[in-house]
Amino acid sequence: MDPIRNPFSPGAGSPPPELAGRAGILEQARVLFGRVLAGRPEKSLLLTGLRGVGKTVLLNEIERIAAGQGFRTILVEAHEGKPLAVLLAPHLRRLLFELDRLRGAGDKVRKGLRVLRSFIGAIKVKVGDLDIGLDIESEPGSADSGDLEVDLPALFVAVGEAAQERGVAVAILIDEIQYFSAEELSALIMAMHKMQQRQLPLVLVGAGLPILPGLAGESKSYAERLFSFPPVGPLSEADAEQALQDPVRAEGVEFEPEALREIFGLTQGYPYFLQEWGYQAWNRADASPINASVLREASAVVLQRLDENFFRVRFDRLTPREKTYLRAMAELGEGHYRTGDIADKLGVKITTLGPVRASLIRKGMVYSPSHGEMAFTVPLFDAFMRRAIPRFEP
Repeated sequence: MDPIRNPFSPGAGSPPPELAGRAGILEQARVLFGRVLAGRPEKSLLLTGLRGVGKTVLLNEIERIAAGQGFRTILVEAHEGKPLAVLLAPHLRRLLFELDRLRGAGDKVRKGLRVLRSFIGAIKVKVGDLDIGLDIESEPGSADSGDLEVDLPALFVAVGEAAQERGVAVAILIDEIQYFSAEELSALIMAMHKMQQRQLPLVLVGAGLPILPGLAGESKSYAERLFSFPPVGPLSEADAEQALQDPVRAEGVEFEPEALREIFGLTQGYPYFLQEWGYQAWNRADASPINASVLREASAVVLQRLDENFFRVRFDRLTPREKTYLRAMAELGEGHYRTGDIADKLGVKITTLGPVRASLIRKGMVYSPSHGEMAFTVPLFDAFMRRAIPRFEP
């Protein structure tokens, strides 16, 4: 079949041809935006889920919904080594200048720019050079203490008041939010607390790994009253079938039911893997319907692509000790792993594994679903380890 007409799009954050199984989360976002526009308080959203479930795709779609409802949007991705303040400052500058160009009486926008200038001055003292071209006087005594938990809420209040004065609302969307430090996450939660207290039209929609609710709760006990944490998991078999069948039907093609069942079994319903198997199955089929024999030919190519790209790029970032820890986890089979069992597999005392476990959590490779247990953040990573990485020998 014509590869140019292939409807599937495997890739980090690439929008699938059919966003199946996510209607509930998208409706939550619509309600959030609608209530904020109506001046009614509503919890912001922090999406949580493993790698490959489509959190980034959902954030992009939620940004589109927000923009469609008239919100001014900021979409950023957190990552190791870039502070929250440095990440947000250039986008807030752009936003405030956009608000400054809107007609409206009052001086809240200009004040917001002065507060941002103060904030930037405090950042430069802590993290070094940050030049975003803001030629304006600062606002003395506002967002300039150098304490992020004090300064970020003050900055958000200034931005929220500027937006309110211009009759618009703001949505800040942040991907990979688990990479922020404890201080940064605390400051962000405190800033959103101010938004709710003052009923200002600024909302946060974030996405991160399953550790996010725990991190938020440890940071501030009231976080659960500020945020909803909708889980983003694998698709059900019916939704997975829709995600595969509807796009090919739009091109006059069908999957045979047996092929759909086999893809679901191989992918466990994870959207990224569905896109990979759908893409390769299409390219290897001579004609419709796409059958199970074609799928089996495609599987070898898919596994090679996943091993060389999706899995390997994560594995290669690890230290030898971290790799050994994950290999021991994989040898215990599938599912969640007791930390005591991992220590036994490695032949060491459990107390010696704290630093490597903490490092793997910080790198986003594992998380703790409950006390005393560990799990991979990347679906099917255990199978990759058993398939592609030499067996661990204690």
